[in-house]
Amino acid sequence: MELLQHILVYITLVISVGYLAYKFILPKRLFSSGKKTNKACGQDDCGCH
Repeated sequence: MELLQHILVYITLVISVGYLAYKFILPKRLFSSGKKTNKACGQDDCGCH
């Protein structure tokens, strides 16, 4: 039973570290779909948003 608990803890650790790396460390360009979103708020392209 102790072996199963160790395996579950290590799996949880790997998943959590992988999530943190995906969220904060890796650049977002690797996971973008290639679409560029225009975030301008009007026709004058002020870029305020």
